[in-house]
Amino acid sequence: SSPLLSSPLLSSPLLLPSPPLPSPSLSSPLLSSPLLLSSSSPPPLLSSPLSSSPLLSPPLLSLPLPSPPLSSPLLSSPLLSSGPRTQTGKTAAGQTGKAVKAVKSGNTVTSTRYGKTGNAWSVVVKNRVPRAATSRAERIWPGGVIPYIIGGNFTGSQRAMFKQAMRHWEKLTCVTFIEKTEEESYIVFTYRPCGCCSYVGRRGNGPQAISIGKNCDKFGIVVHELGHVIGFWHEHTRPDRDDHVTIIRDNIQPGQEYNFLKMEPGEVNSLGEAYDFDSIMHYARNTFSRGMFLDTILPSRDENGIRPAIGQRTRLSKGDITQARKLYRCPACGETLQESTGNFSSPGYPNGYPSYTHCVWRVSVTPGEKIVLNFTTMDLYKSSLCWYDYIEVRDGYWRKAPLLGRFCGDQGPEGLVSSESRMWIEFRSSSNWVGKGFTAVYEAICGGEILRDQGQIQSPNYPDDYRPSKECVWRITVAEGYNVGLSFQAFEIERHDSCSYDYLEVRDGPAESSPLIGRFCGNDKPEDVRSTSHTLWMKFVSDGTVNKAGFAANFFKEEDECSKPDNGGCEQRCVNTLGSFKCACDPGYELALDKKSCEAACGGLLSKLNGTISSPGWPKEYPPNKNCVWQVVAPTQYRISMQFEPFELEGNEVCKYDFVEVRSGLSSDSKLHGKYCGTEVPQVITSQYNNMRIEFKSDNTVAKKGFKGHFFSDKDECSKDNGGCQHDCINTVGSYVCQCRHGFILHENKHDCKEAECKHKVHSPSGTLNSPNWPDKYPSRKECTWDINTTPGHRVRLVRYTHTWIQS
Repeated sequence: SSPLLSSPLLSSPLLLPSPPLPSPSLSSPLLSSPLLLSSSSPPPLLSSPLSSSPLLSPPLLSLPLPSPPLSSPLLSSPLLSSGPRTQTGKTAAGQTGKAVKAVKSGNTVTSTRYGKTGNAWSVVVKNRVPRAATSRAERIWPGGVIPYIIGGNFTGSQRAMFKQAMRHWEKLTCVTFIEKTEEESYIVFTYRPCGCCSYVGRRGNGPQAISIGKNCDKFGIVVHELGHVIGFWHEHTRPDRDDHVTIIRDNIQPGQEYNFLKMEPGEVNSLGEAYDFDSIMHYARNTFSRGMFLDTILPSRDENGIRPAIGQRTRLSKGDITQARKLYRCPACGETLQESTGNFSSPGYPNGYPSYTHCVWRVSVTPGEKIVLNFTTMDLYKSSLCWYDYIEVRDGYWRKAPLLGRFCGDQGPEGLVSSESRMWIEFRSSSNWVGKGFTAVYEAICGGEILRDQGQIQSPNYPDDYRPSKECVWRITVAEGYNVGLSFQAFEIERHDSCSYDYLEVRDGPAESSPLIGRFCGNDKPEDVRSTSHTLWMKFVSDGTVNKAGFAANFFKEEDECSKPDNGGCEQRCVNTLGSFKCACDPGYELALDKKSCEAACGGLLSKLNGTISSPGWPKEYPPNKNCVWQVVAPTQYRISMQFEPFELEGNEVCKYDFVEVRSGLSSDSKLHGKYCGTEVPQVITSQYNNMRIEFKSDNTVAKKGFKGHFFSDKDECSKDNGGCQHDCINTVGSYVCQCRHGFILHENKHDCKEAECKHKVHSPSGTLNSPNWPDKYPSRKECTWDINTTPGHRVRLVRYTHTWIQS
């Protein structure tokens, strides 16, 4: 007989692929269609609760519907959504509305249903062949596992909230959400024009959207939308809803009446569960109301005369949990454990567990952490290969994850450690033997010993904010004879000048006492790290306050290819890089096409006192993608001057594309005199030392005529003993001159200075007055006069009586 059609679940048979059971007893309250069982499992006793087996498919019905008139907004497809608001006026937050639009094309009726979740609307698009309701097994997510991707357009706080909503479902049911890897069918958190929308159940054959639009990014609303993904329709559309609520059509906004139509009996199946006023899938009382305080859905009074509250968006109700557990055949015992530490035991411990028991515990901790599981006691029936009563521990999120071990008897295993943040523990009994059972404890740890040549290390919960008060230690060991290379992909840790709060510490060796490479925090990615041995030690620490996204870093075994006898295959120079190497050439050469040999090129080392340089191809246009470096070296005590004549490069004052750089020194980080481009000829440039670096670069687009420059070297007599000058020595081309300070004049020997009469005649339009010997102390017994004469018709104004005048 058909079960009560009272739950907004999927209408089509959502059965896991499996052969039929032998004729089951119809005494089970859940049997309303043939139960199917996985061929990999022995048939359970029909007298035991069917909900205890995770392999049984839900007994859902799919009944044909009569062909409706085109004005009837049918719901028959598995897409339900919450999209943009389509009506005027306000509706209270947390309400859910429904609207349907039907269009006929041939034998297909496409109906669009709008539902409001929170402050956003939803849309249901359905394709239906009249009088044909197809049973489609792919609507249930196999094993209750739902892969997901979160689009890059969401903020860190939104991503964290989506994961919080998924963990809420996981905590209370046996549904599991995993980040997509290679799965064909998966959901994508995104933002579509519909606002908030989702397919109902598994669509199959690729990605399906769960759209979280503007103002929909609230915890309860996301939980609601995930309910559609799992397989739930809106509660108030059940065929039996008139026994529980009254629709007040006079209060409904004009044009929105179709939001309150009932679904046909063949579209839903309650699995024997009663109408749930408290369901997170239920509409609120004033959804689509003409006024905020007018009811459109009025719940019937209970035996105490009280109308139940409806439309909550806080958490899953007991009815939501029960229906989801039935839909996905969750085991009768066991649970999802999400705390960082915890314990669990077999049913009835220590007084013995019942026969034919099936329990599953799913441990899920923060991503980036591992799980350590220890059995503190174990007293199970012992058999060969643990065939009857046993515990299976798997390294992952479900029953097909890699097996860590199968255990029975009275000897529990040593501590079991997961490779990632999830662990599956399954207990089955099929004997009549009475034993105490078992108890187990687990703990989440981060860090650990890594014995691999490559991999990735992440802070706990990356890329979402790491948790407070964490301390994780990793010790990386690669093959002997290699070094450890560490390259950061992302880095965001609470900033502090001395990295005292949250930080990542890296040490060159296997222990905390090894030499410190660095302690890092802030938002700047650290430079690549290379150890000097085959081990590297890392520690991440967070305090109890500010949390950030954390870090992700790749590690790998690193070797110095340049230390090999063949110099890495390079003709001239080999430059070791992290994870690789590259060849380079001496000045005056450049890499050939094979990237190993060198050939003559522009640039080079010039040790002449004077000479000429020019861009490649001068006076024709220079080629693209050229990099020329000239290193000019003069004898000690000499200075080098560079004078450009023609000058024509691509670019303007920014010099972003093609340019010439002139530096005092020979390295690329020496003192920069200027970066030049365009058509303006630079002034004569004189080096500070006896060497100069001139570098020319061109990009791969516009080419110009280039440049030609003359350099000449001049001895700087002033660089030694101040040129013999008493006061100041001024270097000139080919010579030098001595110069005296204010209040002094040059002696006849052209080197010494003597006091001058302190009388000055000034005819310049502006200038500065200085006391004798400024800025040193003026001498005693001095009397100075300044006679300032300027152009007739002007007056002389002293500015700041100390030493400045301006013609006015």
